[in-house]
Amino acid sequence: MTTPSISVVMPVYNVEAYILEAVASVLNQSWRDLELLIIDDGGQDSSVEMCRGLRDKRIRIISQENRGLAGARNTGIRNARGEFIAFLDADDRWAPQKLARHLAHLDGQPDVGVSYSGSRLIDEAGRLIGLNQTPKLSDVGPQDVFLRNPVGNGSAPVIRRAVFDDIALPSWRSGEFNWFDEDFRQSEDIECWMRIALTTKWRFEGVEGLLTEYRVNESGLSANIVRQFDSWDRMRAKVRAADPAFERRWGARAEAFQLRYLARRAVRMRDRGLALDLVVRAMGLAPLALLREPLKTATSLAAAAALRILPEPAYAALERSVMPRSQPG
Repeated sequence: MTTPSISVVMPVYNVEAYILEAVASVLNQSWRDLELLIIDDGGQDSSVEMCRGLRDKRIRIISQENRGLAGARNTGIRNARGEFIAFLDADDRWAPQKLARHLAHLDGQPDVGVSYSGSRLIDEAGRLIGLNQTPKLSDVGPQDVFLRNPVGNGSAPVIRRAVFDDIALPSWRSGEFNWFDEDFRQSEDIECWMRIALTTKWRFEGVEGLLTEYRVNESGLSANIVRQFDSWDRMRAKVRAADPAFERRWGARAEAFQLRYLARRAVRMRDRGLALDLVVRAMGLAPLALLREPLKTATSLAAAAALRILPEPAYAALERSVMPRSQPG
């Protein structure tokens, strides 16, 4: 069996409504020299059986007991044969030229370890919702990763295998090497990116274009936002342990940006109390940093305040008229 140039790792857990779209977006890539590792993470629906019915020799299915997203990605990395590794969550999609664009980028920039792009956000039905992730693409330092996570989401990056060689961690559970921290069920992406940024020589750099379609679900509970912040705060503690001076310099600002981001999520979930509370907390932590981005901060604050005071029909009408077209950090 020939060795593919790129391995695509796709964790699968109870995503039968979306899985075939995600797989098709990989198999229809203009770059054909790839393998698709479908990691069956112990789900109970028909997702994996649907994949078994596909007739493409580039697909490999690996089954395991449920270990979460980080554990599924680790299994994929461990079994990947390509020089480059890409991740696609099974409810997201890629533009057909995505892998070709990233491989050309990495071939031309040998010191770039993590290549990524912007994303378009889609709803549960796969429709564009009018929001984009448009990250910083160049001159990205560790502080940019900490403050903004320019990678954006777990379906955006294509990463050299050599990067993972440099951040491998022994697992106390299995004795094998891991790359994503399996103690994290949220924020596992940014925790991994921060280890790359702080402990290796590899650069982060993006390519132009919105090459990922990232599915968002805003119908969850407010408790999910609290858990997401708690997980982010655990990541921050690991940054503090790795580089105390770096965390002292950037920690409060990073927390403020994270709170502002979570406030926008709370707005979309229509949580009238939490959204405004999060914005106020963010302003208290790093007011000058937030005020250097007056439009982002003002729209976040205005949306949270309007949600708090306006009746739902009035707020919905206002949102339709002024909703921003991008989702910055």
